[in-house]
Amino acid sequence: MRNTRHERRWLSTGCIALTRARLLGNSRQPGLDCRIGDRLMDWGIDNRHFYIRDVDSEAEFHAIEDLQKEAWGFSDLDIVPAATLIATGHAGGSLLGAFERNCMIGFAYAFPAFEEGRVSMHSHMLAVKPEYQNYQAGYHLKLAQRELALEKGIDEITWTFDPLQSLNAHLNFTKLGVISNRYIVNFYGEETSSPLHQGFGTDRLWVRWLLNSGRVKQCVSRPPGVRAQRIADGSREAAEVIQSALIYGEDSRPMLGPFTSNLATGRCAIEIPRDINSLKERDPSLGVEWREATRAAFLSAIEEGLVVSDFVRIDSNGIPRWFYALRRSIA
Repeated sequence: MRNTRHERRWLSTGCIALTRARLLGNSRQPGLDCRIGDRLMDWGIDNRHFYIRDVDSEAEFHAIEDLQKEAWGFSDLDIVPAATLIATGHAGGSLLGAFERNCMIGFAYAFPAFEEGRVSMHSHMLAVKPEYQNYQAGYHLKLAQRELALEKGIDEITWTFDPLQSLNAHLNFTKLGVISNRYIVNFYGEETSSPLHQGFGTDRLWVRWLLNSGRVKQCVSRPPGVRAQRIADGSREAAEVIQSALIYGEDSRPMLGPFTSNLATGRCAIEIPRDINSLKERDPSLGVEWREATRAAFLSAIEEGLVVSDFVRIDSNGIPRWFYALRRSIA
């Protein structure tokens, strides 16, 4: 049964602060605070103040409907309606809003799940208004989701994302510490009403966020502005990543690397475009090429027992190249 508002207020002041102190060794990220009241988390950037709390009013549920349309361009048919959001909350789900003053700038929506015998939360949606995407709202929404899940005794959150979206990959693997061993072709079908999904498919990586793992604790204890691992072009490490690539980019096109030999080593890489949205807007057929090439690479690697474990950057003549790192086991 969902906690009452009085219980939620106590949880957000006592247990949340204690949970962060316990899991992060009393360390505090710069600009981050867990405060008294209904707010689960506060942070500041550039003299602006933001906070996260439960979404709990009818107007806010409808604001989330509008935000879905703004973020993804969905029609009414494809959004999750306010009635479903409300019911999920009463059934033990999580619906968090990020705010500046009284303006909702983003939200995260998760519901209880039972996956392969494990109780978890599935984070179905997270969106931030475009003008606020440089203020770490998505990252802090995820931290708040983590704390609420741990409160409930749940130590895993899953979600999906498009593996060709480099910004999302950076957030998920570099800043949050997820792993993935599941690639789903056209998760939502061939297309949805969103312009982002039309003529391009809806392939997704299914990621696992193991909330109590050493990897995740290390990632979330870093400052929120941490960048993806940068590898110097021309270095031995850069050469190893590029040589291990199942798919790599050359003149903006996906090229096939030595699949069989690279898979046999138990460690490989998959390159993606720096900005797939601009690329497919400029050349839709090239976007489809990247989708088909990376799809084949991910499916082959995962079938061989490899796990997507990291996301790294190689600076090549001042231009970043982005690679997923895959290996047979995660320490």
